[in-house]
This record gives sequence, structure tokens and C-alpha cells, in this order.
Amino acid sequence: MNKKPNFDGMSVDELWQLHEELSQVLSVRLTSEKRELEKRLAQLRREKEMRQPESAEARSAPRERRKYPRVFPKYRNPDEPSETWSGRGKQPRWLTAALKTGHKIEEFVIGKPEGSGDGSRRRRA
Repeated sequence: MNKKPNFDGMSVDELWQLHEELSQVLSVRLTSEKRELEKRLAQLRREKEMRQPESAEARSAPRERRKYPRVFPKYRNPDEPSETWSGRGKQPRWLTAALKTGHKIEEFVIGKPEGSGDGSRRRRA
């Protein structure tokens, strides 16, 4: 097999015969290779099925959600006081519409409750 065949010196019939022999050998080898790969794939699937119940149990346990701090509202709709916005995420429709009509966002800021300012503190006597 070390020696290269002389294709130039072969007739068309000899080359065709060589082609058919090569095709047959390749077909047999490819079929056997495919069988080996299918066996390996079936083995891997069996191994995966054996491990799957273990991981399914781990996945079924509910994870606790991360506790986020409560975000208080910063803006309020003066027409509908129950509608508020914390300033996070997309602006609500009522605020977007008001801003388009010429209002400023500072107009909707929820102020501190009356009497909480520095000037209204009373000293105990």
C-alpha cells in the first residue's frame, strides 16, 4: 500500500473498477462507523436518564426569592391620587400624557407630609 498507483497508465475500465471497489469499501466502513456512533449515543442517553431523576429532584425544590427593599412612590397623579410611580421602569401613561401637555415632572413629586420640615419642629420646654 506504500506505493502510489499509476493512474495515468490505467485504462478507463481499470479506473472505473477501482472507483467501484473504493465506493464499496467506503460504504462498509461508513456503515460500521455509524453503528459505533449510534451505540455510543444510546449509551450516553442511558447515562443521562440515570442522572436525570437526581437533578429533577434538585430542580423541583422552589428557591427562595431574593428580598428586595420596598420602593416608595415618588410621583402621584393629582387627578387620581391612587395612581403613583416610584420613578423606576417605564413612565406610566398618566405621567407621559401630562408631560406632553407641558407639565413638568417636578409638579408630580410627592412632598413630605405637613409638619415634617425643619422650621415646624417644636422644642420641649
